[in-house]
Amino acid sequence: MQKLPKIGLPALAIGFILIIFISKSSINIGYGEAGVLFKTFGGGVVVDRPPLGEGFHIIAPWNKVYVYNVKQQEVFESKMQVLSSNGLEISLDISVLYQPKVAELGKLHKTKGENYLNIIIIPQIRAVARSVVGRYTPEQLYSTKRDAIQNEIYEETKKVVEDQHVQLNAVLVRDVTLPIAIREAIERKLNQEQEALEYEFRIAKATQEAERQRIDAEGKATANRILSASLTDKILQEKGIEATIKLSESPNSKVIVIGSGDGGLPIILGNQ
Repeated sequence: MQKLPKIGLPALAIGFILIIFISKSSINIGYGEAGVLFKTFGGGVVVDRPPLGEGFHIIAPWNKVYVYNVKQQEVFESKMQVLSSNGLEISLDISVLYQPKVAELGKLHKTKGENYLNIIIIPQIRAVARSVVGRYTPEQLYSTKRDAIQNEIYEETKKVVEDQHVQLNAVLVRDVTLPIAIREAIERKLNQEQEALEYEFRIAKATQEAERQRIDAEGKATANRILSASLTDKILQEKGIEATIKLSESPNSKVIVIGSGDGGLPIILGNQ
């Protein structure tokens, strides 16, 4: 059997170099990611072409790819301290939904870098939240204006960050925490307002019922007056005669005395 040729050190060295070359020349970009190409000898960050999409890519070994998560992400700001319009300290819990603009990923990397969350979004959310909350009283923050505050923070933050290659999807005010004494005072006031509204409703309902009864009584009184004016003696006698005829046709045993009642109406005796 012939012996296999021995592999020399030069061949091993070439193979090792090839492995390194291939590993440095390829990159796999995962689901929901995109890559920014940095050309070491060609002008640095590539901003005039779309970023590298998902999948396997071959690049020059002296270049580098920075991989970004381009899916929607969430950052939660807990217990953010802000001041109301009257100077009272309020604590807010806010969630921000965001993602980088894929088409502008090269510009984002070149101008802000991978730490863009702490450079753009968080500082702007804090600044805008303080500005917006400062327009409202603690009572408005606690009860009626939370949705309005949330929308204002979103719209004003969006205007600032949209020119910095970041897409703001939503701002959610999770919680508003007031000092206990202020919160209890607001709750007492809201309860009193609710009781006052309920009392006004009961009064309005009673007034409507009294008006209904008055109208009903007036209607009955008017009907009785019309009926009394139309009932003459002759009409009553005619009605009495009609009733007598119907009674006389009844099989029950009775005695009818004609013309002996008031106004000449019959008297009915017995009904056995």
